[in-house]
Amino acid sequence: MSSRRSRQSSSGSRISDDQIVDLVTKLRHFLPEIRDRRRSDKVSASKVLQETCNYIRNLHREVDNLSERLSQLLDSVDEDSAEAAVIRSLFM
Repeated sequence: MSSRRSRQSSSGSRISDDQIVDLVTKLRHFLPEIRDRRRSDKVSASKVLQETCNYIRNLHREVDNLSERLSQLLDSVDEDSAEAAVIRSLFM
């Protein structure tokens, strides 16, 4: 029997331990908190997943804040002004 186990996902395909390790390694490169650490610092998969969740939450907050700022900006600009046209063109 192989020392590497497989897991069955909800779609029916199997995910091997090697694939999970590969995916966690890829996640590490996206996370500023972990990516900037020294290579010798070991970080568990659970810590990587926890940091991924925190990072996604922070990104959501950032999007919400930017959306609110944009909404305030649009409210302060005359709809027929050149500034409004520029802002609208950015969304196209």
